[in-house]
Amino acid sequence: MVAAVTAVVTTLAVGLFVAPRMEARKKRFGEVHTARDTFGANMMRIISVCSLLQRIELPPADDPDCTPIVRERIAGERARWLQQLDDATLWLIDNVTTYAGSWPMRHLIRLAVDYAGHARAVMLSEREEDTKVELLLALTVPVQRQFFGGPWSRARHLFADHRAFAETLTRISGEPTASLV
Repeated sequence: MVAAVTAVVTTLAVGLFVAPRMEARKKRFGEVHTARDTFGANMMRIISVCSLLQRIELPPADDPDCTPIVRERIAGERARWLQQLDDATLWLIDNVTTYAGSWPMRHLIRLAVDYAGHARAVMLSEREEDTKVELLLALTVPVQRQFFGGPWSRARHLFADHRAFAETLTRISGEPTASLV
């Protein structure tokens, strides 16, 4: 009888107190990992879109090999890619508290926060389109490698990535006052 009562009380206690806390914890961990995955996906989107924008330029209006329709289509694609950059940097800054705080080391948290803030500031600035693309690429590549590269890649490029990131921040801050940062 004592064993049965003990089993019922234990089951009831676990069901009422432990299981809900474990489910809530599981949900929080899932949200953090989803945010980390989206952080990585947005950085890859920024890298790929910047590469496309650098490779596919709008042909001059007087280019005989380009019809006005093709020129308009290329301009439309470039506008769509720029909107993707805007959306990606918007997500980065809006969700920085979710993914940045999930890393255990203070320097990684600071790197994620600095990256998100500066990437968004570059998109909001009055810089030329080509300069924005160049700066976003220079900001994103070293940060992406430090968060999502393999362990050997992270270790091998640690100092070079941090130096490149710091140099890009200096370049952003040193540009004319038309920029936000």
